[in-house]
Amino acid sequence: MFPLTAPARRRTFLKTLSAGAASTALPALAAWPERPLKIVVTFPAGGASDIVARVMAEQLALKLGQPVVVDNRPGAGGSVGGQLVHQAAADGSTLMLSNSTPISIGPFALDKQPYDPVEGFTHVALIGSAPCVVMANPKAGLRTLADLEASAKSAGRLDFGSGGPASIGHVYGELMRNTLGIPMVHVPYRGGAPMTTDLLSGVVPVGIDVLTAFVPYFRSGQLVPLAVTSATRSPLVPEVPSVAETGQRRLVLDNFFGLSAPPRLPAEVVARLNAACNEILAQPEIRRKMLDLGITTTPASPAAFTTFVREQVAQLAPTVRGAGVRL
Repeated sequence: MFPLTAPARRRTFLKTLSAGAASTALPALAAWPERPLKIVVTFPAGGASDIVARVMAEQLALKLGQPVVVDNRPGAGGSVGGQLVHQAAADGSTLMLSNSTPISIGPFALDKQPYDPVEGFTHVALIGSAPCVVMANPKAGLRTLADLEASAKSAGRLDFGSGGPASIGHVYGELMRNTLGIPMVHVPYRGGAPMTTDLLSGVVPVGIDVLTAFVPYFRSGQLVPLAVTSATRSPLVPEVPSVAETGQRRLVLDNFFGLSAPPRLPAEVVARLNAACNEILAQPEIRRKMLDLGITTTPASPAAFTTFVREQVAQLAPTVRGAGVRL
């Protein structure tokens, strides 16, 4: 056998080094996750985000072979939990149940923006979305979105209630005010329950909130749904038109639910988490559980989810800032 030349020896060394690195990396990837995972929820226990997180945590634990715990970190419009995840190590052990509040609203309602909601996270998996509903007390005499617009212009003012400053209902009302050019005035409440009480009694004529909790009031006739804020009708209230149907596509807005992680999460971990989530969401039982919460499951790739987030931030950030929404 002829002795190797210097360049040949160098090529052989580099091949050996490359093979060694690959053999070292593969077991590390195969072993992930090596420890329990945590899903940070930016709301208190018991709400829709918390329930979604616990459903996903249970299923991810089965898929990944590690415990997955839920950590509720409410505050500052979701920015407390959002900042915790934004600053966490990008090792796949810390995730956030992300939605419109900590991503598209909260960061822009603070005096100092705590993180970039698009680049400050790795947006791993889209779980689904739930529309808001624009609704009225029957005594207000409103039956459609066109009625609302005409009434506001005629009276010179239309009050609307929401679950509080910087809530999804508040911001949607401001989006309506800007888009339609109508004099809507926000009436803030300390949560959805007191807003509902005043809406039912007619203290406030119009309310805007996430759809799910209000379906029984529509069935009983105590409240009138004018439109859901999605592009298509909701299966929970198929008789109620979407804002897109009314010709107001600029008013389409879904409160989304997804899993996001710290920035620069390794691509291999992102792919494995995304695949696991999509497999979970393909289960009929899980889809039914989500629909019970008013959420239509819409699994997507990380790239598609990131694009969705970027587009919603571009839609809502100017509204939040322009209306002076503050936390």
